[in-house]
Order: sequence, then structure tokens, then C-alpha cells
Amino acid sequence: MSIISDSLKRIKPSPTIAVTQKARELRAAGKDVIGLGAGEPDFDTPDNVKDAAIQAIKDGDTKYTAVDGTPALKKAIVEKFKRENNLDFSTDQITVGTGGKQVLYNAFMATLNKGDEVIIPAPFWVSYPDMVLLAGGKPKIIKCDEKDGFKLTAKKLQKAISKKTKWLILNSPSNPTGAGYSENEIQDLAKVLIKNKKVHILSDDIYEHIKYDDFKFFTIAQISKLKDRTLTMNGVSKSYAMTGWRIGYAAGPKDIIKAIGKIQSQSTSNPSSISQAAAVEALNGSQYFIQERSQAFKQRRDFVVQSLNNIKGISCLTPNGAFYVFPSCKGLLNKKTRLKTDADFVQRLLEKENVAVVQGSAFGLDGYFRISYATSMENLEKAIERIRSFCENIS
Repeated sequence: MSIISDSLKRIKPSPTIAVTQKARELRAAGKDVIGLGAGEPDFDTPDNVKDAAIQAIKDGDTKYTAVDGTPALKKAIVEKFKRENNLDFSTDQITVGTGGKQVLYNAFMATLNKGDEVIIPAPFWVSYPDMVLLAGGKPKIIKCDEKDGFKLTAKKLQKAISKKTKWLILNSPSNPTGAGYSENEIQDLAKVLIKNKKVHILSDDIYEHIKYDDFKFFTIAQISKLKDRTLTMNGVSKSYAMTGWRIGYAAGPKDIIKAIGKIQSQSTSNPSSISQAAAVEALNGSQYFIQERSQAFKQRRDFVVQSLNNIKGISCLTPNGAFYVFPSCKGLLNKKTRLKTDADFVQRLLEKENVAVVQGSAFGLDGYFRISYATSMENLEKAIERIRSFCENIS
């Protein structure tokens, strides 16, 4: 009899982490691998944030803190929501976790009962369904078409809602597609949700500040009739290049926030005191670099999208934000290429050209693959040429 729990059998390891690890192993073996699987900025944490962490260490700010965040960080988060989103919260409506992933996991563990359904638009971030499964819930995957920009429509949402629906997850801008919901699109979804009063909304806003062109970020909690049913998750990892610092946060109804704190009190307890001090400076300090870095990401995005659309068999939409593209490889899945699935495409690309990307099926939509352009232009230029060579010579 296995000692491993049955609940663990329902999930699989993160495909994005697996790809990144495979790329590391191949590099260690001497291969010239270009990894385009990692979901983290290649920029460094800003100096003022690092200085705040160093000062916290010098000041002896190295002890346990309140389980779900220091008063200083909660205050900074409250001010952030007011300043940037015109949302009013009190500090007892704020929770801080060890990364956005823990906040989401805690939310599901705190609210889901066996059989509760969570609507997850696909393509989705790989961890959503598995976290729901671990919490005893049931992921309800709704495939979103490329013709709709990979976004959930009001019609599909209405059809997906059942008596068992507890949550809807919205991620904008999105991982893996970079698609962003406009205010009008969110308003259309809101009309459905206002009528279905038992459905709560989990808004994953982690890529809020990484946006391009004329896209204007709008989060669903800004719709007053839905604020009391919305948990808005964000963090410092992407916008401030602080992935390793592990600070995520959320704002929402007091009962959910309290329940999340209860879960955290019996698992990790508080996030790192040093990381919290750094996060205070990230939120309160200068924001000049966000626009500067978004402009660098935009230049990479434009290069990658244009280049991919010039490769036979590949087509790619232009994303609104984040640092991913989600091109189609359907034109190369045929008898001539001997590629049957996007997983075949990804595996052969790694074997033949030493380029690591992630198959679309890992995100719930077959026939695509995800590229992270959070790397140097030099790496992107080399990777695109290798992808071009692979697609032109595959047989």
C-alpha cells in the first residue's frame, strides 16, 4: 500500500517548471539551450527595493511577523489599490502570502468543498486546475477560441454556470496568451455574474503593470456590485522583478481573508520579514522603471510576433500584456512532418534546435505553444532563427 495520499494522484507537476528544469539540465550537460519557458522577468530587482531589504536586516527586522502580513505592508497594499485601481479596502481585508501562488492555493483550500465547481477559462495558467483538485473542488474548463482573442465571452460564461459553481477565475493580462480584457469585456461578464449571485470571482492581476499600446487595465472589483464577491490577487513578482522574494497579496471579503489567514497559520505562517520590508518599498517607492521595462518588453513582443508570423506553419496573435506569446503550430501537425500534437512539436524543437518552449496542451488548449520573451533580444533572435530552421526543414 502506497504511503502517498490519493489527493496527490489527482495532480501533475507544473509543466512550465519541468521545461525550465529540463533546459537547466541540458545546459549543465554542455548543450547550447535557449530557454523560453520561464515566467519571470530577466531584469534585476530595483536598487531601492534591495536597499530597503538590506536596511531591514541591519535594523534587526528578522523576526516573525503577523501571519498574513505586517501592518506596514498591508497599509502599502491598501494605498496601492486606492491609488491605482480606485478601490477602498481596510487592512483587515488584506492578506499577504509567500507568493501569489500561495494566496490562490489558500483561497481554494479555505473555500472549496467536495464537488464545488471552479470555472477556468482556457488557455489557463497551469496551476489553477491542480490547486482546485487538491482542495477537493472540480475544475470546469471552458475553452476560449483564438477568434475571441483567447478570452471568455459572456455567452460561454452563462452556459458554464451551474448550481455547483463557486468561483470564476479571471486572469488579465493572461498567462499564457498575454490577452487582456477591456473594460467593456469585463462589463459584459459582470452582467452575467450580477445575475448569478452565488458565484465568486478570483481576479488574478499579477501582470497588471506589464501592458502595451493603448490597452487600459481594468479589474472586475471596480464594478461595485461585484466587489463584495471578488478576491483580487496581485503581487510584486512580475512588475518589480521580485519572483524570488516570494510576496503575493490579495484583497477581498473579510470572511475569506480571515479564512485564508487561518490556513496560512497552520502551514507556512508569515512570509519572510525581509521580503515584506522590500515589498513595502516596491509599492511605496519610485515606479519609474515599470514603464521603462514595459517598453523593453514591447520591443521584444513586436519582434517575436512579427518574426513568428513570417514562419510558414506558424501564426501568432499580438498580446495586450504580460511577456508571453501563444502561437499556433497547427499548420505543422500533419503526416508530412510526422508531428501529431503540440507536445511532439515542443519535444522535437528541443531535440533538434535546443529551444525550450511549453506545449499549449499544458495550458488547456491543443495546437499551440507558449514562448516567454522575458529574455534578452540576443537570445530571442537566436531562438527565432532556430525555430525558423526547424519549421522549414522538418520532415
